[in-house]
Amino acid sequence: MRTRTRLTCTVALVAASLLAAAGCAKNDSGSGGADAAPRTVKPVAGCGAGSWTDPADLAADRKPARCDKDAPAPQPLAKKRRITVATGTLSAEYVAPLQVAVARGEFAKEGLDVELKVLPTPDALPLLAKGDVDAQWAAPEAAVMNGINGGFDIKWVAGNFSPDPTSRSGLWVRLKEGESAGHVDMAGRRMGTMIGKGSVIAYPMDTSLKKHGGGLDKISFQQLGSADVLTALQNGGVDSAWLLDPVWRKVDGDKRYAFLGGQPLGEPLGGLLFGPTLLTEDPDAGVAFLRAYIRTVNTYFAGDYKSDPAFVTELAKLMKIDEATLRSTPSMRMDWEIRKGTTDRLQQAYSDAGVSEGKPAVPEEKAVDRAMYGEAVGHRL
Repeated sequence: MRTRTRLTCTVALVAASLLAAAGCAKNDSGSGGADAAPRTVKPVAGCGAGSWTDPADLAADRKPARCDKDAPAPQPLAKKRRITVATGTLSAEYVAPLQVAVARGEFAKEGLDVELKVLPTPDALPLLAKGDVDAQWAAPEAAVMNGINGGFDIKWVAGNFSPDPTSRSGLWVRLKEGESAGHVDMAGRRMGTMIGKGSVIAYPMDTSLKKHGGGLDKISFQQLGSADVLTALQNGGVDSAWLLDPVWRKVDGDKRYAFLGGQPLGEPLGGLLFGPTLLTEDPDAGVAFLRAYIRTVNTYFAGDYKSDPAFVTELAKLMKIDEATLRSTPSMRMDWEIRKGTTDRLQQAYSDAGVSEGKPAVPEEKAVDRAMYGEAVGHRL
């Protein structure tokens, strides 16, 4: 009960900070998204029909949207713009497109000077609200949805990835005597995560837990730094953990551990969050950022990017991780699009976890904005 109360309070406090900051941001901006004039969307060379997929397509084998290599072409802003992006880590593979976009000058081609700043999600959200950071590479966590519910203008504007079918990124447990991957009693276990019940992984995690006698209401959580989750699992500090690519390779094949399930195939659960600064005050910079991100995916991450040894070497250096470990996991399916209903499913998990009690669900149209990435590839909504 203490753990649940502590986590619920943490989400509530972050939401309160968001709302306070939101008031300042709205007062500074003087206008909201509802007053913004419709933007002109023109066809984009190299981005044809395949650059947009129906958001309602939830097939696990859906091919992600793609443009040609080096498309969409840069459209430099008239005045150089500095953008600070908060991210919880720089060592996770799903952050690699941003790092490559910085290193290869894709943002610079748009007239953007982008800084990636490592900040825990709870710390970064109030800064996003105040405009101290311009964007956040994260996810529509419970704290974000609670903030939106309270009136803050923040939206999920682009996805990040979905796992390869052979990936084992997800829920791992340290087996007790007599247990196997097919028979694990998860009730009463302690889970190590970076965020806790308010994280987007609550959605796939709840599904996996329920297959093994658990559920979000039957386990306890311990919040840990990104570098500490694996260590805690290995030294017995926690019984289970959500391990990302390529971290899970450290325990894969070890009979003391079992993989219980991961993120749904074909459905990104995170990506890019914009607040008022890029949504309403400077949407040209927001579209330029997305154009550079999408071009980076199309140019460097379109398919099996790990088939290029030189590129894997570059990624390992950017992420500061072991090259052999990075090479040992399959390429992610980088995906800038957002599926229909994802925020609804996430909020149901948050409700099941008890971190959004008493709060109505945020409608998708209030939490998700596909218009900017649509504009970047020339697709009119």
